[in-house]
Amino acid sequence: MYNASDLRKGLKILIDKEPYIIVDFQFSKPGKGQALYRCKLKNMINGITLDRTYRSVDTFEQASLEQRAMQYLYQQNNEFCFMDTENYNQVFLSSDQVGDAKNFLTDNLDVEILFFGERAIGITLPNFVNLTVTHAEPWAKGDSVAGDSKPVKVETGYLLRVPPFVQENDKITIDTRTGEYVTRVKA
Repeated sequence: MYNASDLRKGLKILIDKEPYIIVDFQFSKPGKGQALYRCKLKNMINGITLDRTYRSVDTFEQASLEQRAMQYLYQQNNEFCFMDTENYNQVFLSSDQVGDAKNFLTDNLDVEILFFGERAIGITLPNFVNLTVTHAEPWAKGDSVAGDSKPVKVETGYLLRVPPFVQENDKITIDTRTGEYVTRVKA
């Protein structure tokens, strides 16, 4: 059990038997009375956000969430299929649940899937992935309008800006947290 004083950004709690994550948090202590904890909560299943205010005497249940190592297999319509590497069970996540992670998913990529009970509700990618550049515009020396970068498309269809020396068929490392180029992978 958590007390209101334990509330902080990123904490996962159970409200009305559903998991919520605290996305914003403010503490205020009025001159008289109890301390107030204003929270913006996001439902981890359907994405709905709530604004709630709690007093210092309120208690909360910890959301029983579990992360399992899984492997990305394929996309079918608007669903993404993942396989548990231990028991070979398959789990499907919707496009909304996967979110921007779809820009970095390649076949057989090892990921962490977040479960609430037996229900898959989210995905955690590795911090860095290596992807192949499928389209790169030629860069003209002295092209100062574009700066020292050019747009490229990688195998997943994701577009990003990279240094001018990156060419088609190069493998590059991308930070999945920011979506930015990190380095070119040596052959």
